Amino acid sequence: MGTHEYINDVRNENVLISINKKLFTRSDAKISVFDSGFLLGDGIWESFRLHKGTLVFIEDHLDRLFHGASSISLNIPYSREEIISEITNVVDSNKMYDDVHIRLIITRGLKPTPYQAPWIISSLPTMVIIPEYKKANKEPIRNGISLVTVDIIRGTHNSQDPRINSLSKHNCIAACIDAEKKGGEEGLMLDVDGYVSTCNSTHFFMVKDGEVWTSTGDFCLDGITRKKIINICKKNQIPCFEKKFTVDDVKSADEAFVTGTFAGIIPVNSFDHEIMGNGTRGPMVEKLQKLYVEMIKEVCHVK
Repeated sequence: MGTHEYINDVRNENVLISINKKLFTRSDAKISVFDSGFLLGDGIWESFRLHKGTLVFIEDHLDRLFHGASSISLNIPYSREEIISEITNVVDSNKMYDDVHIRLIITRGLKPTPYQAPWIISSLPTMVIIPEYKKANKEPIRNGISLVTVDIIRGTHNSQDPRINSLSKHNCIAACIDAEKKGGEEGLMLDVDGYVSTCNSTHFFMVKDGEVWTSTGDFCLDGITRKKIINICKKNQIPCFEKKFTVDDVKSADEAFVTGTFAGIIPVNSFDHEIMGNGTRGPMVEKLQKLYVEMIKEVCHVK
């Protein structure tokens, strides 16, 4: 499972899930086969963490949610405050406090018939909130993952815009399949010009001579954790660059790591079946992991 490896928690069998502000048990949480999300992948989503009672970076996630909705002409019928209120209701109803992963999904709503035109719709948008007790497995965070270059590329802004957190995830799923076929736990994806862009489920960074590099961001999702790592580097006088670079640059890197909401920062221990660095977590990755944990504690007011 690599970057999303988690510890199974039996409490998830009885969690309450919100569908259009109504709570259902996990076994009873269902949407219609005519929902546009099911029929067409027509919608957007966000995932975020509940840590020590705090919805971590929730404002950043809602910024991205509403931007994505606007990009696909989806009018969310709820305000930010109403969405946060319902998330809080779900969390409180489940008596959750820590080590919780929350998925927020908004689709365009029900369709009277299977048909792609977004204005052919027969309901308000569907909003689903799925909370789970989900603690990351520490092994990949310490020892890293294997990364391979995949043949699936990130598309252009005028095809399927890769910067939007769309329910239409085929591009990333295809890259995930290709990575598995190539024997990797995560796939490194290139952009249309052949430069390193992102990974199939995370964002990519490399370290070279004390500098941290990541892509320009032109062909990848506007990652929340990615932005936080860039800000951490700037705050701590660590040279960090958003730039164009190639697979050959990655092969010569001293260290590499990927970032995501679920596990934070995960080192890369091998790239295209060659050992990365010394094959273990490098000093820069370990430093950034500690700084990121400190940031989370500060945001959550944890001593």
